[in-house]
Amino acid sequence: MTSTKKQRLIGVDVARGLALLGMMAIHILPEADDNFEPTLSWTLFAGRSAGLFALLAGVSLTFTSGGRTPLKGRPLTAAKWALAVRALIIMSIGLLIALLNPPAAIILAYYGMLFLMAIPLLGCGPRVLASAALGFAVLGPIFMQAVRGSLPTLDGYDPSFATLVTDPAATLSDLLVGGSYPAIPWMAYICAGLALGRLDLRSHALQVRMAVGGLGLAAGSWLLSELLLGPFGGRAHLLESTPWMGAKGIRDVQIWGPDSWAPDPTLPTTSGWWLTILSPYSSTPLELLNTIGIAVMVLGAVLLVATKAASALMPLATMGGMTLTLYSAHLVALSTGFLLDRPGVAMAIHTVAAALFAVIWRNVTAGKQGPLEGLVSRTSNRARQRVLGSGVPAATPGKPAADSLPWPAPEPKHNARPGAVTTTGTDFPGGAQ
Repeated sequence: MTSTKKQRLIGVDVARGLALLGMMAIHILPEADDNFEPTLSWTLFAGRSAGLFALLAGVSLTFTSGGRTPLKGRPLTAAKWALAVRALIIMSIGLLIALLNPPAAIILAYYGMLFLMAIPLLGCGPRVLASAALGFAVLGPIFMQAVRGSLPTLDGYDPSFATLVTDPAATLSDLLVGGSYPAIPWMAYICAGLALGRLDLRSHALQVRMAVGGLGLAAGSWLLSELLLGPFGGRAHLLESTPWMGAKGIRDVQIWGPDSWAPDPTLPTTSGWWLTILSPYSSTPLELLNTIGIAVMVLGAVLLVATKAASALMPLATMGGMTLTLYSAHLVALSTGFLLDRPGVAMAIHTVAAALFAVIWRNVTAGKQGPLEGLVSRTSNRARQRVLGSGVPAATPGKPAADSLPWPAPEPKHNARPGAVTTTGTDFPGGAQ
């Protein structure tokens, strides 16, 4: 029984590690080949790694809020205060890193907002959470498109401490509806992850259902998008609403994402038919459902594999156990511009450095959390302890599955692809991509 439990937790960390590598690939490797077609890395990871990170973040929140049985009463209140502290720390890290202006969209500040919005949901069961996920996936994008045109925006800048001081309204607006990872529609990932975390992830039958059901959701949302855009006339309506863009422009948005057509990196609001596309990072209902399906499929498959190959997957799981630290270090390294003109070499260096640091840290510290994970865990546990009182022990720090994750003014990143982030412990893996 102990071995099985360990393997299941390793599977969650492995999934988080995969999401981290996907995010690195999107940040570093080319998006297009010599024929101006999407590369394999873009095709595989664009939007999907971020979605996986965000879904795992929801799963991680259940680890500190009762697992399969939601907390109640004072322990639930303590968990909510701990999550609030955790959210503010992660948001602060993101706002700080943004001052360095790395060539990537930063998910951490959005993660903090997502965690703040998740606080009222910590006591809910899987059915309520699944319904909330569907509601955010369908209604969130509609609300985003309806209000975004009337709200202030950072015009492609990442939210940072600088923008928080100079333009707090635009910073809040971008975090909620206008930025790369708008929190209102992205709550669909958090709710879906919370719903899964309330189930028995150790169950082989559930893992199979996740793999098969996730694939079905991904395929069904893709098919529905194709039907709406094709036989039901969606593309024709888009051409009518934005004739200046032309068929190629619409194709580019569908393949590359809304920021493929500078200067406005957001999804067009000229027609409701834009909400039927599967453009990466577009946060449309079908794109959210598609990436949720892929994330559930990947998590289910990894949990299945981890029961048979735990030892072989341990290095990747170790990386996945400290994604907040590794993701942050990755962004800092990106901000130096080192070897970014040689993407293959840069990708190899970032991957090897992350793996070596994670493995060495775990061995030297006898399995303790990463540096940033430890900081977040200790601080949030103190908040939890204040509510519980001195007679109740605080949550035990140092568990990889509890604290992994996972932003002068920068230049606008109209042509920078979002990176994710995203966690399963309690923080970040929070979306990448």
